[in-house]
Amino acid sequence: MAEQRKLPSRQENYSEWYNQVVLRAELADYSPVRGCMVIRPYGYALWENIRDALDRRFKATGHVNAYFPLFIPMSFIEKEKEHVEGFAPELAVVTHGGGKKLEEPLVVRPTSETIIGHMYAKWIKSYRDLPVLINQWANVVRWELRTRLFLRTMEFLWQEGHTAHATAEEAEEEARRMLDVYEDFLQNDAAIPVVKGQKSNIEKFAGALRSYTVEAMMGNTWALQSGTSHNLGQNFAKAFNIRYLDRNNELQYVWTTSWGMSTRVVGAVVMVHGDDQGLRLPPRLAPIQVVVVPIWRKDADKSPVLDAAYNLTRALREAGVRVHLDDREEHTPGFKFNEWELRGVPLRVEIGPRDVENRQVVLARRDIPGKAGKSAVPMDEIVPRVQEMLETIQQSLFDQAKAFMEANTHTVQTYEEFKEVLATRGGFIRVYWAGSDEDEIRIKEETKATIRCYPFDHDGSEGTCFYTGKKTNRVAIFARAY
Repeated sequence: MAEQRKLPSRQENYSEWYNQVVLRAELADYSPVRGCMVIRPYGYALWENIRDALDRRFKATGHVNAYFPLFIPMSFIEKEKEHVEGFAPELAVVTHGGGKKLEEPLVVRPTSETIIGHMYAKWIKSYRDLPVLINQWANVVRWELRTRLFLRTMEFLWQEGHTAHATAEEAEEEARRMLDVYEDFLQNDAAIPVVKGQKSNIEKFAGALRSYTVEAMMGNTWALQSGTSHNLGQNFAKAFNIRYLDRNNELQYVWTTSWGMSTRVVGAVVMVHGDDQGLRLPPRLAPIQVVVVPIWRKDADKSPVLDAAYNLTRALREAGVRVHLDDREEHTPGFKFNEWELRGVPLRVEIGPRDVENRQVVLARRDIPGKAGKSAVPMDEIVPRVQEMLETIQQSLFDQAKAFMEANTHTVQTYEEFKEVLATRGGFIRVYWAGSDEDEIRIKEETKATIRCYPFDHDGSEGTCFYTGKKTNRVAIFARAY
C-alpha cells in the first residue's frame, strides 16, 4: 500500500523526490544485488503498456519478434574493435559453469549485435533473403557504477531491433524510420515532446556509422536519451562475414542497423509529468485510467452508493476503460484520494449519497489540482464524458511538457554565456558548433554538459560557433543528462 507521508518537493530535492515517488507509488524496489531493481506489478503494468504500444508499431512497419541467447562468446564481442572498446568497462563475464572453468568466457548480453550478426551470417545467402527485420524483447546487463531506479540499472529490460539490408540507402532509411517510430510513441502515447537528431562522434553507439536519438527534457531541465537508432554501416557485416549474392551473382556485404528503447522510459514518464503529489500518468499508458471512489457516512446505509459505483465501474470496463473500484472500508476517502494521486491515476470518479440522489458523479482530473480540476457529470453520460476527458488529459500533459521544454531551451553566443545559463537556468542550450572531439570532451569536463544531438530541425543557416569562433552551419544542443 502506498505510504501517506508527504513527499519531498521537486524543487528542494529533485533526486530524492524521484526515488520516493518510484518506491512509494510501488513502481519498483531495490534488489539485494547492488545496482539491480525489482519491478513491482504496478510498474510492470506500465512497462507492459509501453511494450505493447511499441510492439504494435514495430509490427506495423514489417518487423517480427525473435529471441537470441543471453550468453555471448567473448570472441564475438572482440570481433568489432570499436564495439569492444566501448563496452569493455561494462561487461559482466562468466568464467565458470557447472563447477568447471569455461574454455571460453561468456559475456552476459550487454547488447546483441554480435550474436545476431553471427546468426545472420548463417541465414542470409541471397538478395532474396533481404531485408531481415527482427526485434527482440529481452533483458541486458551493463556493469554500471552509479545506478538509479529505471534510469540506470545494471540489469534492465528493453527491446532491440536488428535489421540487415542490401544497400546503404535502405539501412539509412530504416534507421530514420525507427527513430520516427520512437518519436511517435513518445509524443502520442507517453505525452513526452522530444528533440530528434544525430549523436556526435563522442556520443554515438560503439561500432556505429551514425547514431540517431530522441532527447526528452525532464522536470529538472536535465536531458534523458529516450530512444536511439543506429546505422551500423557494414562494420558488423564485415566482422561477422554477413554476405549475400546480389542479382548479378556477386558477393556483397549487407548493411545493418540496430535500435532500442528500454525501461528508462518509465523513469522519463515519472520525471516529465510528476508533481509534488507524485505521479501523473498519461492515460494511454496508465495501468489504471480511472479510479472510482464511493463515499458514504458511517451511520448510513452504503448500499445505494456501492450499487451505483459497481454499475459505473461495469459500464466503464465494458467500454474498454482500465478502471478500478476502491471500495475498501478501512480507509477514508481522503486517504484514498492521496493514494491514487500518488499513483498518478489520470481520472478519479467520486460518488456519494447526494450524487446518487442527483443522478450524477464528480470527476477529478489528476493533471489539474484542486477544485479547478473537478466537474459534475450526469450518470447516464459517464462513459462518453470519461472517454473524452481521458483524451483531454492526454493532450494536456503533452502541452504542459512541451511548454516547459520550450521555456527551458536557450540560445547563447559565447562560452561564458553558456556557462552562466547552464549554472543558473539549465535546460537545453542551442548553439552553433564547429568544435572538435577534444573541445567537446573539454566542455564536458568543465561543465558536465554534453552534446545531446545535432537537431534535425535546424534550417541550415550559418552562424558563429560559441566555443571556437569559427563559422559553421551545424547546430548542437548541449545539456546535463542522466
